[in-house]
Amino acid sequence: MGLYDRDYAKNSDRVGNYEEHSIERESSDVASFIKQTYQLFAGSLLVGAAGAYVGMGIPAIKEYYWGFVILEFVLIFAIGFARNKPGLNMLMLFAFALVSGLTMSVIVGQYVGMGASSIVVNALILTTVAFGGLSVFAMNTTKDFTTMGKFLFITLIVIIVASLLNVFWLHNPWLQVGVASISAILFSAFILYDTQNIIKGNYATPVDGALALYLDFINLFISLLQILGIFGSSDD
Repeated sequence: MGLYDRDYAKNSDRVGNYEEHSIERESSDVASFIKQTYQLFAGSLLVGAAGAYVGMGIPAIKEYYWGFVILEFVLIFAIGFARNKPGLNMLMLFAFALVSGLTMSVIVGQYVGMGASSIVVNALILTTVAFGGLSVFAMNTTKDFTTMGKFLFITLIVIIVASLLNVFWLHNPWLQVGVASISAILFSAFILYDTQNIIKGNYATPVDGALALYLDFINLFISLLQILGIFGSSDD
């Protein structure tokens, strides 16, 4: 019995050590995933900013603005198709960031051309502070925001439809204010949602997580830019 007990104890130690190593390895994998995601997100922001800067010096981009918007959607779908192809999906992510930056240069260029660069700077500062604050909150709160997916998606569809209607037919400044305000709240909620999904490993690859964060940041920035631009111009 003594030998049996001793062997059992040894086996128990092996099982215990295996479980401990498994937990450590899993924690290490999660940390690595999160690190890669935020590195790709930061890289995407830099590429997007470079695209916006270069785009403001290319007048042709304004003429083909909607073509670039369509290309953005194509690249988003391409990232999904390349999900299981490491390297290619990263290349597609940075290609999307570049094209989105070129597209955004049209919007940013309007404010810069009017001498309202301060509005762009203020919108960028507010976006960065909001993104950082919401990310920290999502990482530390006990509240689960990962259940909001369906509600956020439906709201996003409504906002897109209302925005397109206003751009092409209604041209109502108050509707624009409403859409921009709701969009700012919506993408703030998306930051909470996507941050927690990244932490919980609900994205297949770091590229998917980085793309989600990039879209949240850029759309929040554009929403705040529109709000500040509308009220800034009304003050003038």
